[in-house]
Amino acid sequence: MDLAAVDKLLTTTRTVRKRLDLTRPVEPEIIRECLEIAIQAPTGGNSQGWHFLVVTNPEKKAQIGELYQKSFFIYARSQEEQAVTQGKGESYEQQQMRVVKSAVYLAQNMGNVPVMVIPCIHGRVENLGPMAQAGLYGSILPAAWSFMLALRSRGLGAAWTTLHLRYENEIADLLGIPNDVTQAALLPVAYYTGDDFRPAKRLPVDEVVSWNEWGK
Repeated sequence: MDLAAVDKLLTTTRTVRKRLDLTRPVEPEIIRECLEIAIQAPTGGNSQGWHFLVVTNPEKKAQIGELYQKSFFIYARSQEEQAVTQGKGESYEQQQMRVVKSAVYLAQNMGNVPVMVIPCIHGRVENLGPMAQAGLYGSILPAAWSFMLALRSRGLGAAWTTLHLRYENEIADLLGIPNDVTQAALLPVAYYTGDDFRPAKRLPVDEVVSWNEWGK
């Protein structure tokens, strides 16, 4: 493998919001190609209980966009009093401000993205214990992330979002999703503007890793 190319893909696959190209159509063939790659991801017990709902209908996208925007601003108001950035430095605070601005932009434009993809998994997490919950989500999230990596390698971007789940039932009714299926995320997909992405600023790895015992 070309490790430099692989490492670049893994370190520059960003959640893309303001740089999503809202005017350029996305070919269905590319979505299908990326999903074919995505379903090579592992699933618990090789169950392969995933289902990917691709939404391109303008009216349905608009309705989902309205619900997402409504949920986003409810969430944003709840976070205003809880925002904590002390002790992480000025660069972290600046990064967070950029994230907030781009998140607002996406909320205002969610309904205009060319394609929405909702990764789903058969089963529900209600009344399940931690092991079963981890197993259910662990059978869809790797595939969804592989989908985003495949998009990135082809010049497209996506944003990992979950705020639509405040209105999970309404969206399920709109799209005909069965009651025994869990929606894991909402991925707005588009070609991205600009030339490339860079690795994001992250905490030093030694601050988030322990060996053999927590905190050591």
